[in-house]
Parts: sequence; structure tokens; C-alpha cells
Amino acid sequence: MTADRVVLGIESSCDETGVGLVRLAADGTVELLADAVASSVDEHARFGGVVPEIASRAHLAAMAPTMRRALDESGLELSDVDAIAVTAGPGLAGALMVGVAAAKAYAAALDVPLFGVNHLGGHVAVDTLEHGPLPGRCLALLVSGGHTQLLLVEGIGEQITEIGSTIDDAAGEAYDKVARILDLPYPGGPPIDKQAKLGDPKAIAFPRGLTGPRDAKYDFSFSGLKTAVARWVETEQREGREIPVADVCASFQEAVADVLTAKAVRAARDLDVDTLVISGGVAANSRLSELAAQRCAEAGITLRVPRPRLCTDNGAMIAALGAHVLAAGAKPSPLDMPANPGLPVGTIVVQ
Repeated sequence: MTADRVVLGIESSCDETGVGLVRLAADGTVELLADAVASSVDEHARFGGVVPEIASRAHLAAMAPTMRRALDESGLELSDVDAIAVTAGPGLAGALMVGVAAAKAYAAALDVPLFGVNHLGGHVAVDTLEHGPLPGRCLALLVSGGHTQLLLVEGIGEQITEIGSTIDDAAGEAYDKVARILDLPYPGGPPIDKQAKLGDPKAIAFPRGLTGPRDAKYDFSFSGLKTAVARWVETEQREGREIPVADVCASFQEAVADVLTAKAVRAARDLDVDTLVISGGVAANSRLSELAAQRCAEAGITLRVPRPRLCTDNGAMIAALGAHVLAAGAKPSPLDMPANPGLPVGTIVVQ
């Protein structure tokens, strides 16, 4: 590569319409130029979760305005774009189709290469926009409303291997369900985190899923924890006692953070990896970041967590991953590339 190239990224896997622009320098470094996001979260709040049809319609309405905001923020025009990356999966089928269709149209109109990339790989790549290049080998913990996974990253644009995943609810999904039990707003992460700061994390001994000696070493389970919270609250209400919301939130949050960080540090030690990246919407949780920092420091592991804006779904992360696959010399995706709601994490670029 002999000249800088501008990569445009489009993200529409769930309820955020994201458009990002990055510059891939001749030396392989990636610089963030713009990050515009339009969220439909308020339209889903009354349902307590994302409604796919509403999300898809919101993406249709937001795509062009979000594109314009990203271009204005960067000071660029579409004609300056050298390549386009788009989330091809995993995600909601209808939502993905909106972003993929838009990316195909822009790529065809501009006559630039199109890269259909993996949403999960984007959450890893986005950290390079804040902390620079990753070491040749690292571990990533992705924690969001739809995903909870441990990934071994051999190269962002080349090889990512899943070594652990949730067998039921994702951590963020558990937060949303517990928030509903406690009559807290959706999405559940921020209000539970706020309440937890006022409570006692040792007040209630909620279970730590899949932490027994015979359980899968790196997999997660949060369905039992969610059920335990619901049963505890039901018992208290049946006995006529007032629910100590702050204590419930603190104890629940401690159980989640404990399991996530313990398994991530264990995996890093077992695999002889000295860098851990935590990303995804739940990475912004204060207790998770605090406990991760403590345990990584004790284990001699370097912890990297992008700022909250970059942890949630956005176009910048897709542009960053697109830049890395472009630098790695990946073959572009065909214009008849489909969206794939179940795209496996090992598929970084759809060919």
C-alpha cells in the first residue's frame, strides 16, 4: 500500500444505524474521521426489547441522514471514499438487509470495493481507533445485549476464533430482563448500574452460572441468574416485604461481572495471552470495568476498553474492520452478497 485510503463503514445489525469513516494510512494505522449514529432505542422501550420490524423501518428512515452527518463531520464527500465495509452479520435479518442494500448501492455507484464484514470482529477492531494497533495475539471479551463471547484474535483482519460463548441469555439481555422485573427503564444496563452504586453487592448470594468444576471452562450462562433474581423478588413480594432495589441490582451486577472477568482472565492465562480487549455495550458498565482492571492487574494482563461511545454498535467499528481487512489484502465481497443473521465469528469477510 503506497497511499492513504478512506474506508466507509455501515452498521445496521440491531437498533443503531451507524455510519463511520476512517483513514487507512500507508503504514497500516487507522484514524477515525467520523462516527455518526442514529438510534431507535426509544421506539422499542415500551416493548421492553428490540422489535425487528420497527428496527428495520428505522434504519430505512435514518440511513441517508446518518450518511450525510458522517460526511459533514469528516469534511469529505462520497467521491473521497476508496472502499466500503458493511455489517453482513450476525444480527436481525431485516435490519441487516437495509445496511447491506445501502452499501451495495454506494459501492456500485462509486465503483469501489465492497467488504461484507462480521459485526463481532468490528467490536474488536474498534479498539485500535483509541489505543492503536493490537499485539499479534490477544483475547477479546464481547459483552452486549445479543452477544457474550470470548474470542482468540490472531489477527483482526485475518483470524478470530471463538473459544467461549453464552449457552442461553447474553449478559446484556439478562440486564434488560432483570430491569423489567424491577420496573426499571429499558435498556436495563444504565439504570441497573446506577442503582447498584447505591447498594450492597454482598446483600444477596445470587448464583454464578457455569462455574462448577465440570462446567465448560469458557462458556457463559445468565438465564439461571435472571431466574434467581425473579424468584427472589417474587418471594419478597409474597411475604409483603419492600424490594431493596439497589441491593438487588448490586448483587446481580456483581454476579455478572464476577463470572465475566474470572473466565476472561482464566482464558488469557491458559492461552498465554497478555492483552484483553473488552467491548460491546456492557463494556461501559462501571463494575465490569473496575473488576476487570483489578483482576487483569493482578494477573499481569494489559486491559484495553474503548470509550463507551465506541463500545456500543456504530459505523466506526465496521469501517475500522474494513480498513484492517483491506490492509490484509482480503478479496472484496461480491455485489450479490447476502446478509447472514447467523454469520459465524470465524468468517471475517463474506466472499
